[in-house]
Amino acid sequence: IVSRIAKYGDEDYLPEFHIDAYGMVGIEFEYEVDRMADYIATLHDAAVPYRLCLETPVLMKSREAQMELFGALRQALQKRGAPVPLIVDEWANDLDDIRAFIAAGVTDMINVKSPDLGAVTNTGQAILDCWAGGVRPILGGSCTDTDQSARMMAHLALAVKPAWVLA
Repeated sequence: IVSRIAKYGDEDYLPEFHIDAYGMVGIEFEYEVDRMADYIATLHDAAVPYRLCLETPVLMKSREAQMELFGALRQALQKRGAPVPLIVDEWANDLDDIRAFIAAGVTDMINVKSPDLGAVTNTGQAILDCWAGGVRPILGGSCTDTDQSARMMAHLALAVKPAWVLA
């Protein structure tokens, strides 16, 4: 990916890489934080000069376990000098979940999934809560979005300015 950007991209093109691991890093390295952090650090090094953002490197059986391992992994990456933003998804489904991750300080980004929050106002509030808590929000949706819901999410994005919009 890096070599293709160097070959075809303009000099000032500096994308962020978004890789969703679907929990496979945890499975592959048997949830051992140091081994996972070493591997992710090699991915970081391979992505330089671009920023690698890693979604769901681990997928645990509870929100509390997810938060605990995310926090430990985040600290291990910081010790290695590998600033790979970790993105939480599966255990951040409603406002309480999102606020818990923000309060715990264990994630860099949250995939705010509009269908899971039930109301557009909750989605907007979740994104504002992320920004207020120093967490970069992603406005996510559904693979079954309608043209009407897509327009609504575009207007919401203009209002609350998420870091990314996934469509």
